[in-house]
Amino acid sequence: MKVVYTDKAPAAIGPYSQAMVLNDVVFTSGQIPVDPVTGAVVGDTIGVQAEQVMKNLGAVLKEAGSGFENAVKTTCFLADMGDFAAFNEVYGKYFVNKPARSCVAVKTLPKNVLCEVEVIAALEK
Repeated sequence: MKVVYTDKAPAAIGPYSQAMVLNDVVFTSGQIPVDPVTGAVVGDTIGVQAEQVMKNLGAVLKEAGSGFENAVKTTCFLADMGDFAAFNEVYGKYFVNKPARSCVAVKTLPKNVLCEVEVIAALEK
């Protein structure tokens, strides 16, 4: 197994890694809309926050040797299912290959953000 770390995404705030690679698959930890430089939550709308989540995921996937186009499965967490359509607007721009997905509403996310996304993806060949 290989630990993945990039300073272009928020550092882990607990005993976990940004991602792990096993064989030819990368498993990301959930990314939230935090600016990797300031550590502050970005935006107060689902659209702005989802864009930052995708930037963070993109940085982690790139560091691992993968990308959005190699995503096999995503898990999406929303603070409010009322944000589902607006979240999908952003999500669909990045995950154009339409990987398998679970999307659930949760009571609370870290730092009270509106969304969090994790990805399982194949490595680039």
